[in-house]
Amino acid sequence: MTDNAPKPARRRAAVILAAGQGTRMKSPTPKVLHKLAGRTLMDHAIDAAEGLGCERIIVVVGAHSPQVGEAARKRLGEGATVVQDPPLGTGHAVLAAKEALADFDGDVVVTYADCPLTTPGVIAPLFDLLAGGTDVAVLGFEAANPTGYGRLVLAPGHVLLRIVEEKEADLATKQVKHCNSGVLAADRKVLFDLLAQVRNDNAKGEYYLTDIAGLAHDRKFSTRAAFAPEPAVQGVNSQAELAAAEAVWQRGRRNALMVEGVTMPAPDTVHLSWDTRIAGGAVVEQFVVFGPGVSVASGAVIKAFSHLEGAVVGEGALIGPYARLRPGAEIGPEAHIGNFVEVKKVKVGKGAKANHLSYLGDGSVGEKANIGAGTIFCNYDGFDKFETHVGAGAFIGSNSALVAPVRVGDGAMTGSGSVIVKNVPAEALALSRAEQVVKAGWAAKFRAAKQDKKAKKDKK
Repeated sequence: MTDNAPKPARRRAAVILAAGQGTRMKSPTPKVLHKLAGRTLMDHAIDAAEGLGCERIIVVVGAHSPQVGEAARKRLGEGATVVQDPPLGTGHAVLAAKEALADFDGDVVVTYADCPLTTPGVIAPLFDLLAGGTDVAVLGFEAANPTGYGRLVLAPGHVLLRIVEEKEADLATKQVKHCNSGVLAADRKVLFDLLAQVRNDNAKGEYYLTDIAGLAHDRKFSTRAAFAPEPAVQGVNSQAELAAAEAVWQRGRRNALMVEGVTMPAPDTVHLSWDTRIAGGAVVEQFVVFGPGVSVASGAVIKAFSHLEGAVVGEGALIGPYARLRPGAEIGPEAHIGNFVEVKKVKVGKGAKANHLSYLGDGSVGEKANIGAGTIFCNYDGFDKFETHVGAGAFIGSNSALVAPVRVGDGAMTGSGSVIVKNVPAEALALSRAEQVVKAGWAAKFRAAKQDKKAKKDKK
């Protein structure tokens, strides 16, 4: 359970259905392991369950995709998955979790691993209904085009009489626009008692989870529906639908950040990750990409065409344009990382500058140090990584190569074009380049000789 998850009055558990084959994705990657905002679809579903305060989470997987089970167990631990084999419908899939929840006393919500936009806030009304005395709560939506969806047959007050699948619906039922999202919640005992009565005498020969609505109503259980916006409950079944869900998520997150005071002159060009944190007062210019694990403080400016991942940007820092911050980059307050500068696993001190065409990998740059254009931290020897440390106030001349492991002391300087292989003491100047030799008239003689040779060749 996440630290900020609510503590419900009744215990909660979640059964997440992740056994679908996802053939429409046409990808060797299982559908639910595709990513939205840098996080797998299944992880989004687990996030939602944790955000609802579910203390037990069971993921139902298929025998065809062992990677899905491995990913779920890696996050939730052993015992968090059950296998549905063979696949005989959604009702059969939920029944696969019965034994895993045999000792659980509380409410169970059934969700889907391919619905990344179904957040805790979307599902929470179901638990509100249960708390108010409803026995079976179903999440619906009003579809602009209901074709293909199961329909909710309702009485006044959102009392749910039954759910009719598209293949079983008559003409009148097909006109209904109240559709089933598939998400439902009930007391654990009620849920599995109803599932035990589900039959497969239908067009597909499957055990439909949706049948429990009608069974519950027939047994005089209180069965009601709550409703969510259509985009919030849409599943992902193809690459096009994944891209559409990504667009919805990105738009919502960008809008939320702007409400919090983040300036984005062209928000549609900014790509965020699921955990991107940007404080109000920061500026994000056009065509910036945030990979996972980025935090940006107030007053920082991320200029156009920059790419950040696994990085921390301090207050008032200036990044880009065309900068790349890789995992482990820590950019201090008011520091500058300029165009075509790459930083990886380096802590850059307050007010330090690396404004042009440099690679800083593994180490540190002290406060107010200046890294000249074309500087490289030579951190890798083909087998191991080593660190370079540049002291506070140091000045690294343009086109310097600092061969790690090496330290440049506080206030020290290196001459342009130097290859630094030994430590440089504080306040010292290090030079490592051949002495310049000037040969008067050499260039003119060279050109004359070349031109004469060319002229002779042309005459032949």
